[in-house]
Amino acid sequence: MGTLTATEIPDTTRAELDTVLQRAADAAEAFGALPPATRARQLRAVADALDAAAGELVPLAMAESNLSEGRLTGELKRTTFQLRLFAEVLDEGRYLQATLDRADAGFPLGAKPDLRRILQPVGPVLVFAASNFPFAFSVAGGDTASALAAGCPVVLKGHPGHPQLSVRTGEIIVEALQSAGAPDGAFAVVLGFEVGTAALQDPRIKAAAFTGSVPAGRALFDIANSRPTPIPFFGELGSLNPVFVTPGAVRARGEEIAKGYVTSYSGNAGQLCTKPGLLFLPADHGLDEVLAAESKAVAAHKLLNERLHEGYCGRRAAVTEVPGVQVLAEGGVDDGAVPTLLATDVETLLANREALLEEVFGPLSIVVTYASEDDARRAAEAFEGNLTATLHAESGDTEFAATLVSRLRERAGRVLFNGWPTGVAVSPAMQHGGPYPATTDARFTSVGTASIDRFLRPVTYQNVPQDLLPEALRDENPWGIPQTTHEPK
Repeated sequence: MGTLTATEIPDTTRAELDTVLQRAADAAEAFGALPPATRARQLRAVADALDAAAGELVPLAMAESNLSEGRLTGELKRTTFQLRLFAEVLDEGRYLQATLDRADAGFPLGAKPDLRRILQPVGPVLVFAASNFPFAFSVAGGDTASALAAGCPVVLKGHPGHPQLSVRTGEIIVEALQSAGAPDGAFAVVLGFEVGTAALQDPRIKAAAFTGSVPAGRALFDIANSRPTPIPFFGELGSLNPVFVTPGAVRARGEEIAKGYVTSYSGNAGQLCTKPGLLFLPADHGLDEVLAAESKAVAAHKLLNERLHEGYCGRRAAVTEVPGVQVLAEGGVDDGAVPTLLATDVETLLANREALLEEVFGPLSIVVTYASEDDARRAAEAFEGNLTATLHAESGDTEFAATLVSRLRERAGRVLFNGWPTGVAVSPAMQHGGPYPATTDARFTSVGTASIDRFLRPVTYQNVPQDLLPEALRDENPWGIPQTTHEPK
């Protein structure tokens, strides 16, 4: 496509949206009924097509996001890796959880019928793309990959921060899916704020996924739940990702921890959902100079777009002006954002929860000192839900560490030990979700192979003849997937 400005890409009209939604609805049954191996081939076709278009897509993303070529090239690799990983999940087949519970005339509670349970796709899914990952959490990102893997057509609401990239990526996905035999309507991109809202309200949409701010996500969540027929809304909204460091860890490797912390909170200009927003240190830590010097050494980095830059400036000013908050490193915001590092204590933090216990999207973080172990525990209990919580400790800190972990696991989906939260592995055991406001449903993840579970629902077939059962539940098992069978005792 030729070079366009954002203003030259029109929003999707209501008539166009209606066509997209109807095509998705029409495709749902056929797409969901495809053998898993067939959808696996289709996902690999999409991954291959995106890799082949890297020379076109990466420059588009650079022009619209202020992100570097290296960062975006790596992100595109992560995106296509996700697609291929879900293809492996489909080939393996366990995601369907096919369970055969055979009839048992001698069942202790009375004769038991033949029961067969399987997970099936929920239907068309609406995905709201994120701004901070133009590939991995956008048009072809994890939400799209997991929904397509589940057998759900996807209507992708493109993010206004990268419309050209969204449109072109969508064209590549549609062409690849159709070339691999997917039904027409299995994927489409739509644009426009009101269009996204209208799609979420439409009865043809059966579930939605979102990554973004708390206010926007909560508004969409409320819409999804106020529909005449409510639908699941899987929103990733906001997270402070606290880091606690014990006195023993400070003594053993305090300077190393300080440097790692600065790298983590300032990386990608602090525009990661897992950025550590608060670092809890013992009052006598003695690391202020190292923390300040490391923060001041980080170069300015432009934020993704002007709207995010303005939001960061406003939150930065509000936090900095809280009484009892000191500046360790005062980063500028004129020519890109330079990291800002603040300091306070637990008492000030707890007295100003509304101002200080709210995510700042950008390169700002707060060092909070605690005077005692009880101080640290009170701080840990003050948090709402988070994606992550991190603890740095040594072997001699076992009792203190155990009490912190017990509190942190109640408030986070991933608890880290002696590491940093800004790396999120795409793997079967990853949990990228947490209690509200981190996500709207802490039982699910938006990263890793378990994210497919969001777009499946269980159905049990009772005494259904073999030729009317789904292939995955038949005795002959034509798809060759794993089946868990319970025979009469």
